[in-house]
This record gives sequence, C-alpha cells and structure tokens, in this order.
Amino acid sequence: MAAPIFFCLQFLCFALTIIGTRAQGGTWEVIVQNAGIAAMHAAVTPFNTVVLLDRTDIGPSNLSLPIVNGVQQCRHDPNDLALTTDCSAHSALLDLKTNKIRPLTVQTDTWCSSGQFLPDGTLLQSGGFNDGNTKFRTFTPCKPTSSCDWVELQNISLSQGRWYATNQILPDGSIIIVGGIGTNSVEYYPPRIGGAINFSFLGNVSDNEGDNLYPYVHLLPNGNLFIFADKQCVIYDYVNNVIISNLPLIGGGPRNYPSAGSSAMLALEGNYSTATIVICGGAQYDAYHGHKVTIPAQENCGRIVATDPNPAWEMEDMPLVRNMGEMVMLPTGDVIIINGAQEGSQGYGLANNPGLNPILYQPDQPAGSRFTILNPTTIPRMYHSTANLLPDGRILLAGSNTHEVYTWVQPFPTELRIEAFSPDYLSANNSTLRPVIAKAPKSVQYGSKLYNVYVTVPYSNTTGNWEVNFASAPYSTHSFSQGQRLVKMNIVRPVSESNGVYRIVFRAPPSAEVAPPGYYMMFVVYQRVPSVAVWVPIS
Repeated sequence: MAAPIFFCLQFLCFALTIIGTRAQGGTWEVIVQNAGIAAMHAAVTPFNTVVLLDRTDIGPSNLSLPIVNGVQQCRHDPNDLALTTDCSAHSALLDLKTNKIRPLTVQTDTWCSSGQFLPDGTLLQSGGFNDGNTKFRTFTPCKPTSSCDWVELQNISLSQGRWYATNQILPDGSIIIVGGIGTNSVEYYPPRIGGAINFSFLGNVSDNEGDNLYPYVHLLPNGNLFIFADKQCVIYDYVNNVIISNLPLIGGGPRNYPSAGSSAMLALEGNYSTATIVICGGAQYDAYHGHKVTIPAQENCGRIVATDPNPAWEMEDMPLVRNMGEMVMLPTGDVIIINGAQEGSQGYGLANNPGLNPILYQPDQPAGSRFTILNPTTIPRMYHSTANLLPDGRILLAGSNTHEVYTWVQPFPTELRIEAFSPDYLSANNSTLRPVIAKAPKSVQYGSKLYNVYVTVPYSNTTGNWEVNFASAPYSTHSFSQGQRLVKMNIVRPVSESNGVYRIVFRAPPSAEVAPPGYYMMFVVYQRVPSVAVWVPIS
C-alpha cells in the first residue's frame, strides 16, 4: 500500500501547487458514473449523441448486450482472440440529454482503428486489428429512442490492412485513409480503382519506434493535405499523388504515435487563404522503445503557416509538459490541450504522472502570453482516452485504459466514468452574454451566399463582437481528432430586430476546400461567449 499512498500524496501536492499558483478557469462534472466501456474512440453525432468505441479482443466489458424477447444477445466471432462468444458490448451510445448509455454491437476488432463522418452524417469506421484489419463499418445516427447500430460492410473492404491509420474527409465527400502499421500508402472510401497508392513519405520518416503512426492530416483551404509524421511534414497533392513541398523539421523529438503529441489546424477565417497548424507535446525519443516510464514529456509547441511560400516553425514552451494531450478546438477559436500524462509515452503501462490540468492556448495572443493553466480534474485520463467538443460548448472526456484488459489495479485502473469540462465562457459570470439561437438556416450552400441566424442575448447592449462559427464533429482517438475543423463565417452585419431579437447576416464558405460537406455545429459567439450550437449541414 505504501507506493500507491505515496503516489497519491505526491500527486495531490503537485495539483495543489498548480491550483495555488497559476491555475484558473473551468469546472468539471462526472455525468456518467459507469459507462461500461472505456472509450478508445469517440465521435459526436448530429442527434446529440456520442458514439463510444473500444477494442473487442479484451474479454468482457462491464456493459452487457441487451436481452431481446428473453434471449441474451451475444457476438459470435470465431476469430476473436479473447472470447469467441461475447455477450458484453464494446461500443455504446451516450444520449447527451439524459446521460443514458445504450449498448451497441460491433462485430470485428476495432482496436486502434480510424474514423470520419460522411456528408450525410453517417460515421465511417475503418480498419483495426485481427479480423477488423481491412473492414469498413458504418453507424448511421438516429434519435436516441431509436435502435440504430453498427453495420459491417460486406461487399467492400480496405485493400490493405489499416491499424493506427488516419482518416480525413475531402472536398468531394470521399475519405482518404492514410498510413497504418507497415502500410506506407493511402486509399479511399468509396474504394477507387487500383486500391492503395504508395506514399513513401511515411516509410522514409519511420524510426525504430514507429513514430509515423496516426499521422496528423489536415485538409488545407487550397485543397492540398498537410501530413505530419515523426518530425517531418509535407504538402501533398492527393489528386495527382505528388508531394508539392517538404516543410522544415519541427524542433524537439518525435510527435506521432507512440510518442503522442497532438495537432490542430487553427480556425479558418477572413479570405480563407491562410492555414496555420499547431503541434504540441509528445514523448522524448526512446521513451517508448526503452520503456522509460518516468522520463518527462516534451514541453514545446510548434506553429507553422502551412500555406506560406516559405513556412517556418515558431516554437514556444507550454507551462506544463504533456504527452497524449488532445487538442480540442473551442467555438471561440481557442484551443484546449486536455488529457494525457507528463511522463513516459503511449502504450500499455508506459506513462506516469497524469496531466490533470487542461491548458488553454489562445492563438491570437502574442508569443509568451498564449497559455493558461486551467482547473484540474481528479480523474487521470492517459492511454486510450478521448476528448470531444459538445454542442453546448463543454468538452466530453471518456476512457483511459493503461492495461491490455479491463482491470482495477491502482494507481491507474480502467476508467469507465465520463465527465464534462466546462470552459470559463460557460461560467455564471458570462451568462448574460450567452446568445441563444432562435432560428437558424436548415442548410448552407457554397458560393458565398448570404444567410441569416436569429439570436437573443440577455445583455441589452449588443454592440460588441459577433461571430458565426462552424465546428466539425471529429473522430477522437489516440490524442488526435481526425477531421477537426473550425470555420469562421464572414459577418456582413448584425441587425437589431423587434422584441430583442438580433439577425446576424453571414456569408457562407466559398468552397468545399474551406468546409468539406457534412454536418457542423453552428455556434453564434458574442464577446467570446458561444451559444448552444445548432446542427447545420454544409453542401
């Protein structure tokens, strides 16, 4: 007992030190005490539900599949490495209105797979381990009272196995799937003639730790892809399968799995010609390969304007070291770095000293003033945890399993609780500034057309700054949100209507390169305080 007690006391002292010196902002709430599964993957749907997904080959979870007409439902998989007949769920649906969990059935192994929403709101899930390695799966969201579930696609599959790959939606609504263990190629959904296309960049940057996994992929507003692996990045013309340019190496050590940094593309705005990528944290080199559990994580962030003719990295230190910290875009355009650890790397049992304090990154502030340490949680969320922006502006935190199976061994047991972090813009002090959307467009089309959104604001003097920002619903896994995007609409004018209603006139994005087709959370932001979002498709 001595070691766990010492660890807890040491950790408490650290947390109190942070709180007493620099920590500020944000509140935490556990919203589900026992979800039954640890969410390795998570995505928010347009029905205000959250799809949670784990691997299947770990034995039973703590969530049973339903009993239908007196018969216990079970998954029968002769290829499963743990249970060929498994009556527990390894996927679940969280209803954000009631915080209730409904078990879902996934048939093949989704361990370290990838995902992305299609334009119609269907979640496409690809790859995984063992019998899931070449599989496509879809989840078509429905009302929480309905019974939608996973569908394994039978007639199409990946041409190469994809384990630890990254998905990104493209302007035409198709999905590019990049990389994976031993898979230095790209391919597409729907599948294209010829199958996988060689992408040697991934193999050229691989080191003995395999830091080219879960590559960071961002669709730039010019239609090309920014792809980062290990310490290197390129601009890739996927249409012609050509690397347009090799960008400079980032300072510091490796950043991708298993070294576990994170990346986000900052909000697109103005004339949408500029795209800035930020990459923060990661493990020290050899932390994973050498099982150096207590070696400190990296403390720096790199920021690069990927669309600049002569891009260069601007390096800046965070106030706390971090690996496995997911970067979540807020409706305001700020970024929160949340979850993770301060020592070690990704992998089972390879991290220590949880990063309980989120870090706020404000990109519009000058260098040296961009970071703020926020109030800590009490729940460690390290390997196999997720973070997703919700329509009400909170961040949903789920998962964390530093073990190969579900276990309650201290100090880091499998985590089945789900919690929500409320940034400071949701505090009571900002309640009078929070807009309420009264009427929104049912859809938005490209071509810079004008649209109206009607809002009310409790505060009577509404001459301040207005924004209409569209946030995508990314697929969160392994400290990177695949497909994450925030697009700020150009405001033409706010108009004061009768009865305290304001009409905000905004211009739609010009093209699918700026905002790929699909469902977005549309937030109205007033004085940096966001409304509850309305789901609006862009097409």
